[in-house]
Amino acid sequence: MRALLDTHSFLWVTADDPRLSQEARRVIMDPGTDLLFSAATAWEIAIKLQIKKLHLPSEPAKFIGEQMSLLRMTELPVSIEHAVGVAGLAMHHKDPFDRLLVAQAVVERVPIITGDPQIGRYGVDVIW
Repeated sequence: MRALLDTHSFLWVTADDPRLSQEARRVIMDPGTDLLFSAATAWEIAIKLQIKKLHLPSEPAKFIGEQMSLLRMTELPVSIEHAVGVAGLAMHHKDPFDRLLVAQAVVERVPIITGDPQIGRYGVDVIW
């Protein structure tokens, strides 16, 4: 199975945060799951660090790289198809990062691991 982690799921699994659901944790830790890490998530993390809404134990490139390696994650770049896919989405969600993740999930035909109830309104499969 391939699955895309949203930003909070990535941060919660790396911090062993109890807010991550047991089902999400099971899928993430399953060695048979091909976890995708979106460039959009790295961008969101960088912005949140800059505006002081997030703190990491090390600089972002190092932290993300180490965690991707530990979790056996595959990088998912943002393609033009992903970016323009946002235009076809209803306005259920105003967060541009979440909208891009939804577009990536649609294009890549993968579920999203997220606790955000708005994401399911797009008709994508959600793991939580």
